[in-house]
Amino acid sequence: MSRAGDNGGGGWSPDGGSSDDLPDLPEEWGVIVVPDDLSELADEVAAIRAELGQGGPQTRWQRFAGRPVPRHLRRIGVALLRAPVLIISIALLVTVASLFASAWPGPARTPGTQRTADTTDDPGADSLPALELIGPDGRTVALRSRLPAVVLLTDGCDCARLVSETVAAVRPEITVVTVSAVRRSTAAVPVTGSAPQAQGKTVRTLLDQTDQLRRDLDLGPPDGTAAAILVGSDGEIVRRLPRTASVETLRPDLARL
Repeated sequence: MSRAGDNGGGGWSPDGGSSDDLPDLPEEWGVIVVPDDLSELADEVAAIRAELGQGGPQTRWQRFAGRPVPRHLRRIGVALLRAPVLIISIALLVTVASLFASAWPGPARTPGTQRTADTTDDPGADSLPALELIGPDGRTVALRSRLPAVVLLTDGCDCARLVSETVAAVRPEITVVTVSAVRRSTAAVPVTGSAPQAQGKTVRTLLDQTDQLRRDLDLGPPDGTAAAILVGSDGEIVRRLPRTASVETLRPDLARL
C-alpha cells in the first residue's frame, strides 16, 4: 500500500492539497465545468458510448455531428418539428370528431314555419305551414292534406260572394279552403264540409282557434277583406294576397296551380 503523498514518485501533500508534481490539464480542453445535475451530460455520455461502440474509425461527418454545436442544432430541429406535428394531430382529431358529430343521429327537429314578407308577387318564396286545424265535425284536419288549394282567411269579412266566385273559378282538382279564427254558422258560406260539391269542386271550412296561420304568414290583423293564399301541389305558395275582395285578383294565378 502506498504511503500518503506517495503516488509514483509524487503524491498528495500531507495537508490535503494537490501535489505540485501532478501535470496540469491541457490548455485545449478549455474550462471544465462539472454541472450540479449530471443529467445535463446525457448527450455527451451517449456520444462517448456511441464512439466506444464503433468498430472502425469515425468518418468526417460522424466526427462533425458528434460535436456539441451540431448536437444542439439537432435538438432544436427536433423541437421545431414536434410543434407542427402536434398541431396537425390536433387538427385531425378535431376534424374526425366533427365528422362523427355531424353523422351521429340526433333528436328529430320540428321544422320551423317560414315567415314571409308583405309581397303579393313572389312565387315559390315560402311554403304553406303544416298546421292541423279543426273541421266542421270537431276533428283535426291537416291544412296541407288536399293540394293544390286556394286558402281564404275570412275573419271580419263578409266573404260569401268571394267564396262562391272562387269555387266557380277553380279547376275541379283545386280545393278551396276557408279558414276563420271564430266558428261561424254554415249559412255564412255557400258550401261547407270537405265532400265534393255539385259543381264537382271540393270546399273545406276550417277553424283556426289560435289564429296561428295568420301569424305564421305575417298577414296582419283582419281589416274587412279576405286574405288569399294560392298553394301548389308541392306545398309551395304561388301567390299571397294579404287583402282581396274579388276573385279577379286571384284569376291570373289560378292557372299556375
